[in-house]
Amino acid sequence: MRSWWVRLVIAVMVAVGLWALARYGTAEPDVVPASGAASDFSAIRAATMLGRVLGPQTPHPDGTAANRAVRAHIIATLAQMGIAAHTYRGMGCFSDKHAAQIGCGKVSDIVAPVLAGRGKAILMVAHYDSVPAGPGAADDGSGVAALLETARALRAAPEEGRHPVLALFTNGEEYGMLGAAAYLQNPILRHNVGIAINIEARGNQGPSLLFQTSPKASRLIALYARTAPSYATSSLYAEIYRFMPNDTDLTVFLYHHITGFNFAITRRVAHYHTPLDTLAHLNRRSLQDQGDNLLGLVRALQRVRFAALNGHSEDYISILGRWLPRWPQSFSLPLAIILSLVVLLAVLAGIGRLTALQWFAGIFVFPGMVVGAGLGGWLVVLIAQTVSGMPDPSYAHPAVLRLALALVIVAVALLAARASSVRSALVGVWLWFGVLGIAVAALLPGFSPYFLLPLGVAAVTLPFVRVGGVERGWGQWALFLPALASLVIWLQLCADGEGLMGLRLHPLFTVPAAVGMATLLPWLAGAQWPRRRFVWSLVGVVGLAGIAAVVAGLMPSYSAIAPQRVNLFYIQEPTHSLWAAQTNAPLPRKLADVVPFSHHAQLVATSYPRRMFLAPAPHFALAADGATILANRLQGGVRIVRVALKGSADMLTLRLPGQVGLKEVTVGHTAIAIPASWKHQNEVAIGCLTPDCSSTEVKLVMAQKGPFMLTLVARTLKLPAQAKALISARGDTAVPSTYGDGTLQIVPIAVPAAF
Repeated sequence: MRSWWVRLVIAVMVAVGLWALARYGTAEPDVVPASGAASDFSAIRAATMLGRVLGPQTPHPDGTAANRAVRAHIIATLAQMGIAAHTYRGMGCFSDKHAAQIGCGKVSDIVAPVLAGRGKAILMVAHYDSVPAGPGAADDGSGVAALLETARALRAAPEEGRHPVLALFTNGEEYGMLGAAAYLQNPILRHNVGIAINIEARGNQGPSLLFQTSPKASRLIALYARTAPSYATSSLYAEIYRFMPNDTDLTVFLYHHITGFNFAITRRVAHYHTPLDTLAHLNRRSLQDQGDNLLGLVRALQRVRFAALNGHSEDYISILGRWLPRWPQSFSLPLAIILSLVVLLAVLAGIGRLTALQWFAGIFVFPGMVVGAGLGGWLVVLIAQTVSGMPDPSYAHPAVLRLALALVIVAVALLAARASSVRSALVGVWLWFGVLGIAVAALLPGFSPYFLLPLGVAAVTLPFVRVGGVERGWGQWALFLPALASLVIWLQLCADGEGLMGLRLHPLFTVPAAVGMATLLPWLAGAQWPRRRFVWSLVGVVGLAGIAAVVAGLMPSYSAIAPQRVNLFYIQEPTHSLWAAQTNAPLPRKLADVVPFSHHAQLVATSYPRRMFLAPAPHFALAADGATILANRLQGGVRIVRVALKGSADMLTLRLPGQVGLKEVTVGHTAIAIPASWKHQNEVAIGCLTPDCSSTEVKLVMAQKGPFMLTLVARTLKLPAQAKALISARGDTAVPSTYGDGTLQIVPIAVPAAF
């Protein structure tokens, strides 16, 4: 164990093994067959019902015939269970918290009374619409299937409970949570909801991730801990989700202060919002996990008073799906301070006095490891990008680039271990862990488990360290065990980060892995490192990382199973027309053979500030879509502009300058207050996003009295027939995504000064 290469091999094998365990060995439930007990959730039964509901598996966004067919299939499936479901129709509007835009639409939700009860209801929620580009088998067919099979299981073995159980299948979620907004705009329906459990998907495989709850969730997490067959959650996810530009139906429930859980499957994001989101690609174990979580929580909630769910904020983390340590969030800061002091005192007692040089080396070894791994990762990704000419060369084949990033971390660990002594590495690594643990407990407490758990193990083991005797017995284990705890947690975060975002955001891979590996440095530094062999080893590891980066760049960036996202448009303005392609990578070459697209993305128009690859297009006759100014007057110190929308497009959006000082918007009969922060936005957008909303009136209440330009953007979810060759040229390794291909009519409207 004194030999450097033995310790290095052990460190690498342990790290790779723990990463693989986090990625592929996380506890997930076995799939219950169709012949399983009627009271159990069966993913096979759920998938069979989903197959009937989806029918031909075509896109079914709100307002389409396919959407109406899916709705009819859901109601018929519920009727076979003896559940008399009904539709709830209304106008839903939701303002995006991350951007100055409002989406509205007329939607038809499905409300199904699963079990009778008293008082407020347990509401199971999933949306049955899909994006226009994909059939939505996972997003959110998996949620629909989970609700249907859970409803069947609950009725097969009904239990005496306190609360009624309802299933709400919302519509228009993909256009901005329109169905949930419409349902909760009704005060009677809103008042009847005691708790909501939302089932979502951002991929089609992986564990059912509990990524969000309502605030003060200690009782909710305790309930989840008792009922879930395996765990996949962390208080960090909720912290991160607050800053992400994503929302789900639960966002609307939380806005109305309704208690709730949010679950999603999140892996294989390459199929998300694309034509590949099919039933064949939906992982049955993931569906089983979603259903087990939902059924278990509903049955437990039936025996709980909703008032008893009021708790406190908690910090928590699941470990490999098997353990869920948690504690009150108010404990995190004092716990971080106490553990940091205990660890620091134990380290100082065990290492004796340090020279100024050793203090300097110790203080810089941890940030040097993390920064070095981040910079090395950036370099190998840059090499792969340069070779491939693509921004994400690992999208289809990540294994080789992952190897290159892992080798970078090994190289940085080699350098750090060689440059450190046991004394300097011990004090440096655990001093930084203590400082960061205290900082995150104070500023980002949901992140604190990633520091406090390793600190807790270190506080128990490091008192056994006496430098000079660390090569024997407990000394080695005392150094190794807290590093092992750190590696388990941080490599799990590394695996989860790649599962969510891929390797394009490579710091989500390199930084967590480097933090975990850094805690091994005191153990690695205890070995003998001959200079010559160290140099050759370092050169070899760095050389292999470079070779792997080049190989990653030579591999195809996209494939039929992980295709490039390319949306095609025909854009018509009053003076000219354009072909346009929207993608975050260079265009497929065959597209340029059909149409001479620009080499770089360009601004479509000043009135429509979107960047796409553009090419001139002929003028085709399109259905006339427009907007008429009905009123433009001053009233009560504000300006009122009434606009009548008229068109046959699938979506109509009004875009106006943020400087007009918009105060309120009314779409149809639904009024929406405008946040004060929107006055600092360059542009505000108000959309009628369903076909039967395309002929309605919009009232704008604003402060500005002078003239301004209003832009109407009419979007049809298909291309003209003349685009057939362009669609064909997209090829097998590129697909439309989210809203997909379409035709845009951009109509500028001059609004004169108020009179």
